[in-house]
Amino acid sequence: MNKVLLIFCFLFTSLMFSQTKLYVHPDADNYVENTTTIAILPLKVQVKLRPKELKDFTPEQMEQMNRDEALDIQKGMYTWFLTREKRGTMLVKVQNPTLTNTLLKRQDIDIHDISGYLPSELGEILGVEAIITGNFETSKPMSNAAAIGLAVFTGGMFATSAAVMNMDFTNTSDNELIVNYNKKIKGSLGSDAQDLINILMRKVSRRIPYTK
Repeated sequence: MNKVLLIFCFLFTSLMFSQTKLYVHPDADNYVENTTTIAILPLKVQVKLRPKELKDFTPEQMEQMNRDEALDIQKGMYTWFLTREKRGTMLVKVQNPTLTNTLLKRQDIDIHDISGYLPSELGEILGVEAIITGNFETSKPMSNAAAIGLAVFTGGMFATSAAVMNMDFTNTSDNELIVNYNKKIKGSLGSDAQDLINILMRKVSRRIPYTK
């Protein structure tokens, strides 16, 4: 009886603390075969603070925090993919985010707001066959600078750790969605953006068609 209860509690806790939804295009393998390079664009980030934490920040400061988080997560994702590329488990190349952001800025495109552009238009600018876009919500900042700044105002007290990532891999030749990855985590998160990306993407790495 105790064993049954223990198993039930484990399954219930896993469901509550980590939920994943994954969509993969039926013809994903063919799309990947025709993909040489993918680019990671900054995700649309929202750091959701409690009212007591929010009172210490202006809307402009919150917007800057969100943008800083987006860049940190972009770098974390690139490092994650680059590590697997060096291991030989990536089937495509990943564009350096510095190049990605610079190419977009040269076209006067706000890297934090690409909603007015089709993936095909962005792909032409970046010279890639697929792009990664999406949204990210967290109850506390992951970048060191933002976390330190918030700790100064709040005495180091944050809301319960939680994060939701909704990420799209889109083909730039026909604007077709190849992969949608939605991951929700509650509980203990990593201490920085790289730790967070490792947690969010470790389990899905074998299931996305861009990796072996």
